[in-house]
Amino acid sequence: MEPLKHECGVAMVRLLKPLDYYQRKYGTWTIGYDELYLLMEKQHNRGQEGAGVACVKMNAQPGEEYMFREKALGSGAIQEIFNTIHESVKDIPADQFADAVYAEKHIPFAGQIYMGHLRYSTSGKRGLAFVHPFLRRNNWKARNLCLCGNFNMTNVDEIFNEIVSSGQHPRIYSDTYILLEQIGHRLDRESERLFNEAVAKDLHHMDITHYIEEHMDMARVLRTSSPIWDGGYVICGMTGSGEMFAMRDPWGIRPAFYYKNDEQVVIASERPVVQTTLFVESSDVQELKPGEAIIVNRAGEVRLEQIIEPRQYKGDSFERIYFSRGNDADIYRERKALGRQLVKPVLDALDGDIKHAVFSFIPNTAETAFYGLIEGFNQYLNQQKEEAIRRLSPQELAGGKLKEILSQRIRAEKVAWKDIKMRTFIAEGNSRRDLASHVYDVTYDSLVPNVDSLVIIDDSIVRGTTLRESILRILDRLHPRRIVVVSSSPQIRYPDYYGIDMPSLQEFIAFQTTVGLLHERHMTSLIDEVYVHCCKALKDYRPGQAVPNCVQELYAPFSDDEISAHMAKLLHAGAVCADIRIVYQSIEGLHTAIPNHPGDWYFSGNYPTPGGARRVNQAFVDYVDEMRAKADK
Repeated sequence: MEPLKHECGVAMVRLLKPLDYYQRKYGTWTIGYDELYLLMEKQHNRGQEGAGVACVKMNAQPGEEYMFREKALGSGAIQEIFNTIHESVKDIPADQFADAVYAEKHIPFAGQIYMGHLRYSTSGKRGLAFVHPFLRRNNWKARNLCLCGNFNMTNVDEIFNEIVSSGQHPRIYSDTYILLEQIGHRLDRESERLFNEAVAKDLHHMDITHYIEEHMDMARVLRTSSPIWDGGYVICGMTGSGEMFAMRDPWGIRPAFYYKNDEQVVIASERPVVQTTLFVESSDVQELKPGEAIIVNRAGEVRLEQIIEPRQYKGDSFERIYFSRGNDADIYRERKALGRQLVKPVLDALDGDIKHAVFSFIPNTAETAFYGLIEGFNQYLNQQKEEAIRRLSPQELAGGKLKEILSQRIRAEKVAWKDIKMRTFIAEGNSRRDLASHVYDVTYDSLVPNVDSLVIIDDSIVRGTTLRESILRILDRLHPRRIVVVSSSPQIRYPDYYGIDMPSLQEFIAFQTTVGLLHERHMTSLIDEVYVHCCKALKDYRPGQAVPNCVQELYAPFSDDEISAHMAKLLHAGAVCADIRIVYQSIEGLHTAIPNHPGDWYFSGNYPTPGGARRVNQAFVDYVDEMRAKADK
């Protein structure tokens, strides 16, 4: 109900033929550029803070520019970037523009390698300087590096210290910039290694340059850079000499997909984006394996390299629930399955009374889970009908009882409407809350007042603010007897530290509820105990060691149902008359619906890397310190 910002989206296109090949076959040499635009637009949901594109011309001559980059801020960044590029070529005569040889020599973005990035900040650092791709320049083409990614490193301090110890002096403390310098340093070392090889082969001058460019081993560069990385990531890069790569983290946290044929290699963060852009089947698009990199060298040779051995697979389940495009066949099935898993707990929340229940959803991301919930309830109702029919006597059959049973149905309506995007930032206090209450509207007369219960499903309940200040008040206008709020995901208890911009620990409604329960039951000493344990875990930490998530101890005394029941009390706005029930997906239900993506740290606190657990321990220490400071004032 409160929109979360996604980590980022990446897109790459590598043309494997000369530009005039595409001009002759497709009537345009701009196919790579056009595909990049489509790949980015179809991933617009993954990043609306800014965007950037880059291009490499592989056949530029000395004195000619060969790496190009354009960046922009805001939700319209993609259009702004491509409009700027179009403006730069609008005065070129059509016959010259259609000449691939002329274009490659004179038109800036007429190249063979394209990179695109959509950004949401997860580090708190904003502005054009932090928009990808990042570019590291050098007079040697092979040492020029352009980098972008969908990632967040949890141990930036360790990576920073490593490159400082090697003698470098980074100018900016951000994970992208530090990775650029770290990988760039290893790229320099690889170039030096090849330089020495070339000299040993008695090569001179430009022959040495060509040798370096033709033998650059990006797998070696990545293998010497990545062992220290802790986080979820897809790192994409290209060099001035024509190397291209994309690498996925060894836990499989962040997704990456690729397609290749004899004309091109395409990489993106989501499978259906590639399918739709290239008009290919799902089976044609492959997923990069954990710890694997796809590398295309200057000669256009494509290979897959296992850079880091895979760790315990922790594909991100919340990515599937919330962010990924719903037209992916697997994700569509999984989201429906999430809805079906909720039949029993929703039935319990209704006290078994589905005759007087209306089912609906919060638009728009919960719609697919809603279909699954309805399918599950239809199956349940059919079983009830079958049992009732078996019990009928001949007299009841003759008396029309059969028709009465068969007429029973699940009542589904579109009750909630996302009305307009309210600019509530112009108001403060009560005025802001009043404006927020108009973000949604309802379909009036869609249920029987004071008789029907309303079941409303969403994909997640994060902070609970929109639910409390807007949605429940609006739904209450229909005068339901009871409102059952259903989350297709489990209780979100822990922040993500692998690239999704989520609230801080104390902003989660599940965390607030648990702390409230501890106070209500006079168990606040547990807060102090967890604080001590977190401090010890932070003090004892050594790079690479396993780290306990001490915050899990805070939730241990309470069942999921206890937390949900107390949460309903917190969310029950004073002006709401209906009884409120909260139903969450269980973690078991989550894994049943999404069996191939077991990463559940948002819900369970089982972070796949030491860095995640270390960060949440620090978050709890910061929270307690802040509360104590406020109490001392």
